[in-house]
Amino acid sequence: MKIVCLFPGIGYTCDKPLLYYSSKMLSALGWQTIRIAYGGFPSGVKGNAAKMKQCAEMALEQAEKLLKDTDWSRYDEILFVSKSVGTVVAGAYAQKHHIACRHVLFTPVEASFSFGIREAIAFHGTSDPWADSEVIRDACLAAGIPLYTTEKANHSLETGDVGDDIETLKNTMNIVKDYAEGKPERVRMEQNHAGAEPAIRCAADRRRTTHETED
Repeated sequence: MKIVCLFPGIGYTCDKPLLYYSSKMLSALGWQTIRIAYGGFPSGVKGNAAKMKQCAEMALEQAEKLLKDTDWSRYDEILFVSKSVGTVVAGAYAQKHHIACRHVLFTPVEASFSFGIREAIAFHGTSDPWADSEVIRDACLAAGIPLYTTEKANHSLETGDVGDDIETLKNTMNIVKDYAEGKPERVRMEQNHAGAEPAIRCAADRRRTTHETED
């Protein structure tokens, strides 16, 4: 059996595009789906490391209560799909409970890489005010995590151009789908289109070159 657990961000719930369509798509592929919801966070979190840590701890506590009856040993495949502070929660939960899983990290923050995550793919926007692009890139390189970067995109992987954002969402879901199905190399090959203006760039690890997606 296969199970996917979605860990949202502070304000980016499971009903927002990246998580909503991930959940819908994976469910259609036969994955049992758990959607985590948490709240009660303090205001003024962005740029405040102490409040970010507080939010992550609060979210982890709430997630553990929601998942307390989940028997992870029943599943052959486990996928954690997370967003923002949820990437911290997913990593901390997997480490604490010794869960062998793969991760999809949407817009991770620096603390996301504190839990030894290796089996993962990550997505980042170069205009994300919550995370420094160089820090995220270096952390992914150090862990060998493929990083898909959307130019000029914010913390929601959006640029403000609706057409471009829909195309980015489509490309992102295709990458997630193939990763879930164990075909990341095919994703990188298919997303490389010579001469096209890239919507998403992929830096896989120090040994791989950059690959670009179609418009």
